[in-house]
Amino acid sequence: MTTNKALQEVQLTEEKALWVYETMHNIRNFENTLHKHFSAGLIPGFVHLYAGEEAIATGVCANLTDADYITSTHRGHGHCIAKGCDINGMMAEIYGREDGLCKGKGGSMHIADVDKGMLGANGIVGGGFPIAVGAGITSKYLNNQSVAVCFFGDGASNEGTFHEGINMAASMKLPVIFVCENNGFAEATPIRYSSASKTIADRAKAYDIPGIRVDGNDLVAVYTVAKEAIDRARAGEGPTLIECVTYRNYGHFEGDEQKYKTNKEKKLHPVDKDPINLFKEYAIENNLLTKKQLTSIEKKSVKAIEEAVKFAQNSPIPKSESLLTDVFAD
Repeated sequence: MTTNKALQEVQLTEEKALWVYETMHNIRNFENTLHKHFSAGLIPGFVHLYAGEEAIATGVCANLTDADYITSTHRGHGHCIAKGCDINGMMAEIYGREDGLCKGKGGSMHIADVDKGMLGANGIVGGGFPIAVGAGITSKYLNNQSVAVCFFGDGASNEGTFHEGINMAASMKLPVIFVCENNGFAEATPIRYSSASKTIADRAKAYDIPGIRVDGNDLVAVYTVAKEAIDRARAGEGPTLIECVTYRNYGHFEGDEQKYKTNKEKKLHPVDKDPINLFKEYAIENNLLTKKQLTSIEKKSVKAIEEAVKFAQNSPIPKSESLLTDVFAD
């Protein structure tokens, strides 16, 4: 697994490090706030939280621009924030309000923002593979250097779309990066029970592409392997499969009793494994950021999420006359 070696090789600028720390805090505060508000009955529909997996979305998207694309999962809030989607619009969307990014019609599992290259969260397990491959074909046809990143979970790696998508991307050398967020439980099935291969990264061999397994709690390690994969894709050298081993702080969905976990497995990240704490220690030890800068970002993030909640709660509920606008019907 790529970890400490990557820590010594990467060169993060101060500007990038500030962005990384703020983005991870925005994701964590956004998700912890949703956890409280969903429990209070303030949010409609289902919510699947990303807290604990912040280093993956942030480390990958730190290498992307608005001209690049991502596809997401049902656990997509972190991907949206890291890709630059407006946090106020996201919160309003999850609250089902008119000022949401999708005018309150998508909710938590279907947030999209095409202007930011965010092609959509997706309630269908494995649904992002064909969309990302399609974006890769577009980029190759236009020769515009854009890449597509397909985020998916360990459960989706056992879907047919996983194999079809990677096979097509590999055979056409498409600029697609497949990023598996392996939290070990899919929905409620331990990977040791559902997977025949020892690692998901091992499956890359079948398609003759690089397969890399990395500590998904280590922001710098994720950033480094993602940069290499994205550089390869932009150079026309085809796709890469990256497996990020991680941990979700909450259940599969809000309200999940997590009976499939042991008491030990139910505990949150130990302090020394939390991705935000790990990056904070790295930034201080390497004189990249000061404690004053870090504290300032922490306060700024709390305020940003509080303002997002106010924005959402002050946004009107969509009118019934708008029910069939901005949607497709056959």
